Order: sequence, then C-alpha cells, then structure tokens
Amino acid sequence: MLRTFAVTRDYKVLGDVPVEQLHTPDIAWFWVDFDRPTDEEIKLLDEYFHFHPLAIEDCIHFLQRPKLDHYDEDYHFFVLHRINPRDLSAEEIDLFLGERYVVSYHNKAAPEIEEVISKFLVHSQGADKGPVYLAYFILDKIVDHYFPGLYQIEDELNELDQNSEGVSTGKLMDQVFDIRADLLKLRRTIFPMRDLLYRMINSDRIKGIRTHIAYFTDIYDHLLKLSEMVESNREMTNDMRDSYISLNTNRLNNIMKTLTVITTIFMPLTFIAGIYGMNFDVMPELHWKSGYFIVLLLMLLLGSGMYMWFRKKGWFE
Repeated sequence: MLRTFAVTRDYKVLGDVPVEQLHTPDIAWFWVDFDRPTDEEIKLLDEYFHFHPLAIEDCIHFLQRPKLDHYDEDYHFFVLHRINPRDLSAEEIDLFLGERYVVSYHNKAAPEIEEVISKFLVHSQGADKGPVYLAYFILDKIVDHYFPGLYQIEDELNELDQNSEGVSTGKLMDQVFDIRADLLKLRRTIFPMRDLLYRMINSDRIKGIRTHIAYFTDIYDHLLKLSEMVESNREMTNDMRDSYISLNTNRLNNIMKTLTVITTIFMPLTFIAGIYGMNFDVMPELHWKSGYFIVLLLMLLLGSGMYMWFRKKGWFE
C-alpha cells in the first residue's frame, strides 16, 4: 500500500496526492510511505525516486543492525529498528531523507508510523518544520515504543527478586534466563540505534539537522537511558544467577557433608560386622553367652560417640 502526503507552500497537509503531482511548484515537500508494498510499488523506488540500488536492496532484505548511509544525490538512507511488543523482536523501518521529501518503507505493520500519520495528517504537526523534523518525529515514536517492553522486564525481575509466590528455585532460574534472552534482543536493537543517533547529531552532511539538534539530542538521551536500563537489568539477572549457583553449591556441600558424616559413622560398625561375619571355626567371642549383645552395645556406643563428637565439631551446622 502506498500512502502519499504533501505539504503546500502555506503548510497545509494534503493526503492521497498522486505521485505525479508531488513535484509541482505549489508543493513545498512531501512524504511517501511504502506500507507492505507490492512488487509494482517497489519499482517506484527506482523508476520514480531513482534511489541507489544498494539502498533499495537493503529495504527489501532485513538488516541485522540499524545504519546510516549518505549518497551523492543529496539524500540520506536510514535503517531503523522498531520493537515488536509481542516477542521483542526487531522489525525494520527504512527512511530516505531528502531536502524536499521523506520516503518511509516497511514490510510489516508499524504502529509508530500510524501514530505519526494521524498527528501529521490531522493536526499538521511538524508540517512547517520540514522533512528533517518529520524524520525526528518518526524516530521519536520508534524509540518511545522501546520503553514499555523494558519496563515490563523490570517489573518481572522485581517480582522474581521478591518471589512472593514462593516459586521453586529451578523455575525461578528458567524465568531469569528467559528474561536474559529478551534483554539480549533489546540490546541488539537499542545499542546500534544509540550509535546511529550519535552519528546523526555529530554529522554535518544532513542539512537542517542543526536546526533541530535539540530534538535529536533528546532521542539520544532516551537511548542512553534505555542502554543503562538494559545493562542494569542484565547485571541484576547476573546477580540472581550467581546467587542461584552459590545456593546450589552450598546445598550440595551440605548434602555431601551429611553423607560423609553418615559414611564415617558406619565405617567402624561395618568393620566390626565384617570381622564377626567371617567363617573361621576358632573365634572365642562367638561362644560367649552375651557376646551378641556386647557387640551391639559396642557398636551403639561407638556410633553415638562419633555422632556426638562430629556434632561438637560443628559438622552438622
């Protein structure tokens, strides 16, 4: 689907303008949004806008990292990543920014673009500030949608840390590792976007960005905050994981210590039982009338004495 918006010289926003009329003298600048375009609509990127083939190829194929490319034709190509709130996966939104136009391209539905369209078309927000401000507007909405997923992860971590429902340690760690996987997804999106914004606000090749530098710096500040939140939450999961490992190690040590004590107590008893279990004919103790009870008493005293001695040494603590 192709959606076109044109801003007239008196800053009125017109919707559904035919592509052929976008370059008429009464149009100050325009925005074309390629929303899940067909093959025929994709051809317009080359046949009408004459964008670089490599940039068009980047639009069609998903890129793993956001990036910024400058072209000699005096336009700039941005690969941006939005976050799908369902699974926190990255989805691509591409922008072509020229002196008199913005062209956005996305192969999946993008609520951020819809929000910008509603404010741009209905309230003409940013119509008098040009294409660079519209690029900021889109970037700002994309970054704003990073926060809910990260806030949700923070809430989940706080609940796991308190463990008010008494979840078992094993299930607790399964949830912690799931959260770490989600944080890794966010990290792969937020950090490259932060680097992209840093390049933008320090670039002299994008005309008009200095006029709106405060807006782009604000987005960069948001991304810095998001980066710190991601790292803070990752450290928290590291602490929880280390605590779990220490707890398991301590529990295993206690179990091994208990088993060792029990084995040590039974070693002399097994030795005595082994002696009197031998099949020799000449064993005087076998003919004692009270020999059986004496040996049992000896084993009981020996076992009890070792238990009391180990307990005094603190082996059962």
